[in-house]
Amino acid sequence: MADPAALRDLALDIARAVAPELRRLAGVVDVSGTKTTVTDLVTEVDRWSEEQIVERILDARPNDSVLGEEGTGVDGTSGVRWVVDPIDGTTDFVYGHPGFSVSIGVEVDGRPAAGVVVDPLLQDEFCAAVGHGTTRNGRPVRVNQVDDLSSALVATGFGYDPGRRRRQAEALVAVIGNVRDIRRCGGAATDLASVSCGRVDAYFERGLNPWDCAAGILLVTEAGGRVTDLEGRPTTGEMVVAAPVGLHGPLLDLLRSAGAEVT
Repeated sequence: MADPAALRDLALDIARAVAPELRRLAGVVDVSGTKTTVTDLVTEVDRWSEEQIVERILDARPNDSVLGEEGTGVDGTSGVRWVVDPIDGTTDFVYGHPGFSVSIGVEVDGRPAAGVVVDPLLQDEFCAAVGHGTTRNGRPVRVNQVDDLSSALVATGFGYDPGRRRRQAEALVAVIGNVRDIRRCGGAATDLASVSCGRVDAYFERGLNPWDCAAGILLVTEAGGRVTDLEGRPTTGEMVVAAPVGLHGPLLDLLRSAGAEVT
């Protein structure tokens, strides 16, 4: 059976291999196209980063499966699947704004086993493996122990579709008066990493893909938090609510009352 700690360490080595080039090119690269909408950007560096990551994964573990945001789909036979976002937060990357990261999640037999989120600009490295906790730059981290919404700093994100963005903004109006404050920090991986280390107390967003959150969800759960959909069920991205255990239920209630289920 694959060792989660060994998978974590390999994922970190691979993310470290591409991070310096992303740091060098942040803010000086051109947009090469869009995907779902004109606000959903992609660059040649996204594609380069994914190619480098996938090549290193398969060199080390040729029988594994790989799912990548930029189109990689490799079917393996080992029961191990790597879920890769080569640059989570491409808009931040294009503008040279902190908030983008390399996100690599690893599943074994369909269950999260390891996750790494590396922020090239801040040179922050978040790592987790099942049963081994979460670290930030090698030091253990835990979610904040907050159970009062009025004391909670909450991060969120917005989709690419204009209609969804408007609905999300309307729901946010109902949320912001019930929490300490709202932050829009960057990509989903960065926001989940921020929950894991207490840089924010909670995070919610609708409309993610598996590569956006595969690593970050494990960072939060291994740091003592809870991550579900709006009904309290396990999630792979359509709706993600991450918070300390004591805050999670009240936040779900608030989001449902604010209409987040239709955003």
